[in-house]
Amino acid sequence: MADELDADAVLMLRVKRGDNSAFGELVDKYKQPVMNLAFRMLRDRTEAEDLSQTVFLQLQNSAARYEAPAKFSTWLFTITRNLCLNEIRRRSRHPTDPLDGTYPEQEDQPARQFEDRKTASPPETLLHGELEQKIEEALAELPESQRSAILLCRRDDLSYDDIAKVLGCSISATKSLIHRGRETLKQKLKPYLRTGAWKEPSK
Repeated sequence: MADELDADAVLMLRVKRGDNSAFGELVDKYKQPVMNLAFRMLRDRTEAEDLSQTVFLQLQNSAARYEAPAKFSTWLFTITRNLCLNEIRRRSRHPTDPLDGTYPEQEDQPARQFEDRKTASPPETLLHGELEQKIEEALAELPESQRSAILLCRRDDLSYDDIAKVLGCSISATKSLIHRGRETLKQKLKPYLRTGAWKEPSK
């Protein structure tokens, strides 16, 4: 079965056998993507950092029960999304001061670290910064299922089938969520589309 697994699933099987170096490799590879997803779902850097640590703690604690699905990242992002949803539900039961209003510029740093960018001149940098803020605001206004679908779709290594597994719905429903989310984002970001800075995710 090992030849059917991706390299990360093989690493996780090594973790299951007590290989701490394999665990470190997985953490190094996925700590930023996990942080990105958590941050963009929770919109609070501190909570996203705490939740990311919880994700990898849960990964390590569940290693003995790991059954090696064909794709490790699908399993990991499912854990991440479920923990985020639990936190969102906890917030709704115990509301506190809103955390998703104005926040410091560095708060969207995780998302920027995830995306490769070419060196930009100062005006272009300002434009990208403003665009990033508008994208974050538009994403935050999407229904949770559409937001999750869009965020997962932006990862090149996840297919529609992978995203459907993370979301727990059919492929057709996943495509519908992504389509509706993109259309809503395009409407909200119309003033910025002319700049060429926004590129629609391709699948």
